[in-house]
Amino acid sequence: MSMSTQDRSPEPAERYTVLDEREEKAAHTKTPMTFGDTVTPYHWRFDPAAHDEIYIVGDIHGSIDELKRLWAQLTPSGDDLVVFVGDLVRKGPASIEVVEFIAESPHAVSVKGNNEMKLVRETVETAPFEPVLETVTALPLVVSFGDSMVVHGGIHPEWELVEHEPDDLLEMRSVPRGNSYDGPFWFEQYTDSPRVFFGHTVLSEPYVSDSAVGLDTGCVYGGELTAYDWRRDELVSVSASGYQSRPDRKILSI
Repeated sequence: MSMSTQDRSPEPAERYTVLDEREEKAAHTKTPMTFGDTVTPYHWRFDPAAHDEIYIVGDIHGSIDELKRLWAQLTPSGDDLVVFVGDLVRKGPASIEVVEFIAESPHAVSVKGNNEMKLVRETVETAPFEPVLETVTALPLVVSFGDSMVVHGGIHPEWELVEHEPDDLLEMRSVPRGNSYDGPFWFEQYTDSPRVFFGHTVLSEPYVSDSAVGLDTGCVYGGELTAYDWRRDELVSVSASGYQSRPDRKILSI
């Protein structure tokens, strides 16, 4: 599905230094990432050399207490960059506070998740999220830096990036694309570059390979909120209280 007429091409906030494709190539990226017309306006490129530390954080779903505790462990400062895989909102108790926390941080940026897109497309009740609708609408679909890429759902292991539509990036889980937890899963089949950091698929523990890193460890379901330290190749996590239950068959153990 293409972006709806309600979706706007987001302009990066002034606090972000975002590269264009030419600048990305000049930053010595081994694999410049080229998408089609439906995704390119929503792709923000960062130069990792401009940032001291880089962290990628899994799905939060309105869990503000866990976010603050993880943030205190990461202690971002200076030119650090913290990238969120989306699904900041819904299910947990404090969606507005989570979005505002990230929007007000000079170090943070998030891609859209499928739950943000539900608000943008008005397929769910939007009134409770009115204070942050403009913010979530302006989120990109893709954030990339060096030879790494952050999307919410994932990519198809057999497609070129240019073949992906927005909903592929938002909802990829099993192959062919769907929300099934029966598999096979895209990240188990993907062995290429760029390395893709993703959420969306709830995991009992982080999935880490040379080509893909899954960071949705079920924070809102009482699992953990997990971050990946990109410079050190290490995981950082905090335990979560949990605000919803989830069937075991929808928490993937690999």
